[in-house]
Amino acid sequence: MIQLTRLNGEAFVMNAEKIRYVEQTPDTIICSDTGEKLMVRESLAEVMRKAIEYARLIRRPITD
Repeated sequence: MIQLTRLNGEAFVMNAEKIRYVEQTPDTIICSDTGEKLMVRESLAEVMRKAIEYARLIRRPITD
């Protein structure tokens, strides 16, 4: 799960594995695998960074 911010300043959490694609036009729009589109304050690069960080965290070997 990654924490993001709606344009009105409200924080929410999204399952990063449900992200289908992200675009910046100029607002950042996240499209989920269900087709729902969400506009967020974070930049495209920031959403990517959070999603990659999440993926690394959940795929880390248990022996760490």
